[in-house]
Amino acid sequence: MTEATAAGSPDRRRFLTASAAVLGAAASAQLWLPATAHAAETPLPEGVFSLGVASGDPLPDGIVLWTRLAPDPLNGGGMPDAVVPVQWELAEDERFRKVVRRGTAQARPEYGHSVHVDVRGLRPGRRYWYRFRAGGRISPVGRTRTAPHPLSSGGDLRLALASCQNWQHGWFTPYADMLDQDPDVVLFVGDYIYESVPSATALRRHEGTGEPYTLAQYRNRYAQYRSDPDLAAMHAGAPFVVTFDDHEVDNDFAGEIPQDPAKQPHEAFVARLTAAYQAYYEHMPVRATAVPNGPHIRMHRRLEFGRLARLNVLDTRQYRSDQATSQAGAMDPALTMLGAEQKRWLLDGLHGSPARWNLIASQIMMAETDLLVGEGKQWFYDAWDGYQAERNQFLSEFKRVRNPVVLTGDRHLTMISDLKEDFANPESAVVGAEFVGTSISSNGDQDQEAFRREWDPRRADNPHWKLLDAHRGYHLFDIRRDGIDAQVRVVDTVRQQTSVPSTLARLRLEAGRPGVEVV
Repeated sequence: MTEATAAGSPDRRRFLTASAAVLGAAASAQLWLPATAHAAETPLPEGVFSLGVASGDPLPDGIVLWTRLAPDPLNGGGMPDAVVPVQWELAEDERFRKVVRRGTAQARPEYGHSVHVDVRGLRPGRRYWYRFRAGGRISPVGRTRTAPHPLSSGGDLRLALASCQNWQHGWFTPYADMLDQDPDVVLFVGDYIYESVPSATALRRHEGTGEPYTLAQYRNRYAQYRSDPDLAAMHAGAPFVVTFDDHEVDNDFAGEIPQDPAKQPHEAFVARLTAAYQAYYEHMPVRATAVPNGPHIRMHRRLEFGRLARLNVLDTRQYRSDQATSQAGAMDPALTMLGAEQKRWLLDGLHGSPARWNLIASQIMMAETDLLVGEGKQWFYDAWDGYQAERNQFLSEFKRVRNPVVLTGDRHLTMISDLKEDFANPESAVVGAEFVGTSISSNGDQDQEAFRREWDPRRADNPHWKLLDAHRGYHLFDIRRDGIDAQVRVVDTVRQQTSVPSTLARLRLEAGRPGVEVV
């Protein structure tokens, strides 16, 4: 968006330095409240803001501010079983001389003492700074941004696409480079945590003794992930738009069906879903519309960035049919990825969109992946390939949608493709583009030569693939009316706390011309 501060400017460097030092929070705490308010506060332990701050789901006039009180984060949080008042304020400057909104939220034990403040009445397309205070302690300072004015048709939007951050596979170093690139918004499309058991050989071992099943166990797992310094800094640096995939609950689950039904009876898995969804809500900067109702949570939603871009955020887990196990099953027209209500919602939002670019955040890959070299097909049934009829309907509808672009995760690979009207016919029309973003850390530092030996022979059977790579990193998009300039940003390693970033590739999408080209 406009007004973006250059990543290398003195102001930007000051912000990054200040974030690392918690922006002199202790010094400014005494300036926030009158002495009578200080005296009335019940002291809380040092480190109560150990999980940092975050913001999310920007609107033209609003933003969600988040924190969670947790002085003992890996042991349930360490808070008393009582409601704790948390003061917050939001300003137009990082020194909080121009405070525009302030208030008090209640951190409740039934929600893990998390705080979600839905601030409204803000100005569109503006940067703001925010912070929290509780029990005499002051939080790190966060920086956020509202969406452009609803009727704004110009300007630009810088969006970062991230997914798949496995704690045990490496440090989340791509976020350090992402912060330097100064995105207006970060889109995270799934696998924020991994439910896998602790591994004795892991680079960073998961907390606990096994997979999480209870609310307390999921809270501890999220708290561990939130302690990564680069992830914490990125959350404090820009608003996130999030959705979940499978590992936030259970690998490859579908609706209320677990990966291993013989080991997880339905009642037990429903209890696990209930715990997982609540812990997800407690740790994400999302609105009250996402407060779970038992084993159900509303995550599909739509965000507008003026007339430039409409972002449709999908939920491809909660409403899907169980995965097929054969090619014939994958082509069953009765199978659904989205469910009837979400499907109608998406189609209505695409066809009725006033936006120049129609973005779809899909946790799993929409373009075909034919794994079988030569004649025949072999698909991943957990992806859209396993739901062929519904996928093909969407591809057909894309012909009547202005500039559709699908933004995806899951694969731990960069897989950038043209979307074809009919993947069974290589000569069929291109109707859109898909960017499958690589992982932040999942799969660790892959053997690139081994990857090429496995995947390069498949390229002839997948002519729609434009770029294929296995480095860790993220994708960065500069969205303007005439086109989208995309970068594949990668790091040299996630096995150390620092890494060297670079641009692996640049790509271009032209408005009105479906498909993507490597520059």
